[in-house]
Amino acid sequence: MEDVRAYLPHLPYWDKMTPEEKEFVSQRSFLHTYPKGSMIFTCGNHCLGMILLIRGEIRVSLLSEEGREITLFRLYDGDPCVFSAACVIEQITFDTQMTAETESTLLVVSAGAFKRLTDQNIYARCFMFELATERFSTVMWSMQQILFARFDRRLAQFLLQEADRTGRTEIRMTHEQIAQQVSSAREVVARMLKRFAGEGLVTMRRGSIELCDLEGLRRLL
Repeated sequence: MEDVRAYLPHLPYWDKMTPEEKEFVSQRSFLHTYPKGSMIFTCGNHCLGMILLIRGEIRVSLLSEEGREITLFRLYDGDPCVFSAACVIEQITFDTQMTAETESTLLVVSAGAFKRLTDQNIYARCFMFELATERFSTVMWSMQQILFARFDRRLAQFLLQEADRTGRTEIRMTHEQIAQQVSSAREVVARMLKRFAGEGLVTMRRGSIELCDLEGLRRLL
């Protein structure tokens, strides 16, 4: 079993904490592994606390009353998030949910411990608001893309970002998974990928897509 204390020094504000604060947080933090596809957190149901993604991939999204899902941003190894501590940041008033895209291990600082820490430690409090501001900026960019960018541009951008992130030209995702990531319908994604394939930009395979013309995709941007 992994020791939570081995990962606490990865918290961005750890070096700015007193020995007493470190011991307090250590006793109220834990590691938890979520299987692929599981729901990690839904704002409004409970307050998980401040999280640090040790390994895996998490998708943060909005879900409308009609069931439409909009991807806001994703978290990767080493990324922290305070949206899961919405009870600590009263300014967060909209509902978000977090889903494990792969098996994901989190370091969780409990909501109560994180609130007490941010109340008494200015460095932790500054970290909280700086990270929240950074995430809100990402959310606004995502909404701008959804509202104003042409879909062929959005899809090309996503495919290129995935290739850059993974170092591979093969995107191992289904049409449904891509639709979730780009906040669209599976049918729309399928039609656009078919157009891309007709133009020689991609080759579609079962469960994956091969990017054949990276420069051609970049020209769409």
